[in-house]
Amino acid sequence: MIRFDKIRWRAGTFELGPVSFDVPFGKYGMLMGRTGCGKTTLAEILCGLRVPYSGRVWINGQDISDREPGKRGIGYVPQDGALFPTMTVRENLAFVSRIRGLKPAASAPSVERLAGLLGISHLLDRKPAHLSGGERQRVALGRALAAEPSALVLDEPLSALDEETHADLVALLKKVQRSLGLTALHITHHRQEACQLADHLFLLADGAVSPLEFAP
Repeated sequence: MIRFDKIRWRAGTFELGPVSFDVPFGKYGMLMGRTGCGKTTLAEILCGLRVPYSGRVWINGQDISDREPGKRGIGYVPQDGALFPTMTVRENLAFVSRIRGLKPAASAPSVERLAGLLGISHLLDRKPAHLSGGERQRVALGRALAAEPSALVLDEPLSALDEETHADLVALLKKVQRSLGLTALHITHHRQEACQLADHLFLLADGAVSPLEFAP
């Protein structure tokens, strides 16, 4: 479960909140809203990258509001993927294991397994500059999953893809989320994309979040 509980945030004249909504355990939540309405801010609050001035965030019944970003059990895929440009795909996927002190040989089986799941085994020795947009997003997803999170947060991961690649990534996201049993929060401003993926659909407008009815 992902829970926002009375979250408030302010920057200059822009204000969010109070925001309260839940994505149930193991479900795929989609958060929609116009550009600039605060969707990314909410994602960053959940991940610990921004601090609200009031309210709490919860994952699977645990209040994680005061935890460091790396200790929240969340895999985060930002809009641009934020891959390390000097590292190969293999090294990007192994990054979490490396900072946990594992040697490359120990992390290799996990890297190979993730690469197989995401269809990028043939890309392991390439660097991000030599990947397509869809390939980069697969690698970014893999790096987020490498931490074995209980929740997944995706910030418009499909926004810059062509139609065919977009369809492939929609199918992959659904497959990965279902097979791993993750609770997901996916930010988008495309209603069709939302309806293809969502178990629960929410709209952020005028600083508040409300549920949306849709035909899945």
